[in-house]
Amino acid sequence: MMDLRETFSVAVDALRANKMRAMLTSLGVIIGSASIVLVVTVALTSRKFVISQIEAIGSNLVWAEMIKTPDKAQPFSYELTLADMQAVRDTIPGVVVVAGTHELPMTVVTISGERSVNLIGVTEGYQEIRRLLILRGRYFDSADMETRSKVCLLTKELATRLYGLENPIGRSIRMGELTFIVIGVFKERVQTFGIADITEDSVIIPFTLMKYYTGREVLGVLNVQASQPEEVPRVQRQVEILLKSRHPAEAQYSVQTLAAILVAARDISLALTIVLIIIAFIALLISGIGIMNIMLVTVKERTREIGIRKAIGAARMEILYQFLIEAFLISGGGAVIGILIGLLLPVVAQQFMPGNLRVPVSGVSVILAFVVSCSAGLFFGYLPASQAARLQPIESLRYE
Repeated sequence: MMDLRETFSVAVDALRANKMRAMLTSLGVIIGSASIVLVVTVALTSRKFVISQIEAIGSNLVWAEMIKTPDKAQPFSYELTLADMQAVRDTIPGVVVVAGTHELPMTVVTISGERSVNLIGVTEGYQEIRRLLILRGRYFDSADMETRSKVCLLTKELATRLYGLENPIGRSIRMGELTFIVIGVFKERVQTFGIADITEDSVIIPFTLMKYYTGREVLGVLNVQASQPEEVPRVQRQVEILLKSRHPAEAQYSVQTLAAILVAARDISLALTIVLIIIAFIALLISGIGIMNIMLVTVKERTREIGIRKAIGAARMEILYQFLIEAFLISGGGAVIGILIGLLLPVVAQQFMPGNLRVPVSGVSVILAFVVSCSAGLFFGYLPASQAARLQPIESLRYE
């Protein structure tokens, strides 16, 4: 019967006799296993960050707008209206908040001169849906909406351009024929990069005042917030059906959600993860080839030792397992060190991350890194081990 304990002891002694060679051989495994853990960790973190950024645009958001035909006037009956907004609020279950906006290019007149801005009329509920951050002053209250108060809010960037370091709250600003009082400065919770209607040069006013400029109360965008993420697809379908039922058949509307953007973000993240994992596997493949080459050299160097062990009674399987154990210890030890490095770096990086972003570590990536690294060591170590086991005692003892 083969004594596994003795075989293991002989393999460990052989590695101790060549510590530097064993460490250098396991270097590729360390890099490969650490790469697998880090790649999965980075992929999970980036995916979580991107998804949180997209979701911060608006929770469970559905928005609708009329599809306009270029160079062709659309009948008024095609336009979204306050009545549509009210119908969505009253008839579609699962809707929490509804808000509408209407955009209009405008020129702001101040002491420093004129500047083109994006004037946005907003209804009640807009701030709740978009979760705008008020940096200075306040948001519109119900009295502002009902009495058509000539008040406005500026984006942080526009306030800086118009007033510099001065406090804009309470200052007057002229747009067209009306003069407004600045009551607040705001910013988006996250950068939407053109997904939403807010730009750096946006000014928001009560929607009730937009009729003064447009002559009619129409909505450019209808925003709907569902109660739960699971409700979003159903709410989207029902908004489409409702708008078609309330307008002529020729009218077309685009009803969108963040689902497509989220799916695209997840697909991109998955693709990058796969590419990076392939690169990590290539590193492990190279390290496995390195293990095989080093152990082939080791077999040559230890031919006489193998002959002596066979001459005193060591079986073929003992020699085979001895070299396989050596390959396993090199790859397994390298995998453990690499995994520890892969776990330590995210912990250190967490100190430099924003407070609301956590770096998740996948247990699957740890197991995968260990299993693949050890498997690579055993796979590429089998040829040298088999070659050592097949050596004839007489020829081995004659080897110089």
